Amino acid sequence: MPPCFDAYVWVRRDDRAVLLSRFIEKYVDRADPGDPRFDSFVRTFVAEEPSPGDAEALADLGRGEGGTGAFSLYVKARGFYGAIITLTEEGAVVLGLSLDDPAGDPEVECQAAEVLTSMLAEFQATAGIAGVELAPPQSLAEWRDEGLVLHRTGSI
Repeated sequence: MPPCFDAYVWVRRDDRAVLLSRFIEKYVDRADPGDPRFDSFVRTFVAEEPSPGDAEALADLGRGEGGTGAFSLYVKARGFYGAIITLTEEGAVVLGLSLDDPAGDPEVECQAAEVLTSMLAEFQATAGIAGVELAPPQSLAEWRDEGLVLHRTGSI
């Protein structure tokens, strides 16, 4: 898998289902999402009408054995290398887009900064981060970790 430049925004809103629906409709390749759990995710968190077995299908999306309720779903995107939807420990949503960057091209970093700015406005996000092969933060503590973050804007 080639290196990607990842851009994420932190969104905390009461209308989570509407937010997720907007992101999915615009950025996710619904015809071929690339993850068999996508339909379970949509039924559970967008339609808010889970089917039997959906909770079990989504259970392994979290990290480790902690059972914090946070998880990330990686799917194929339209117009980007990938899309990432994360539900955090705090109940916020982290939306991400990955840009293919196999050569470490400075132009891709500029594009990622533009994507970040666009997503901040589009989803009324309070903060954004971007970096190469940046894992989606599943908690506020992970969000604040400087690690691989190359761009940071806004505050939570």
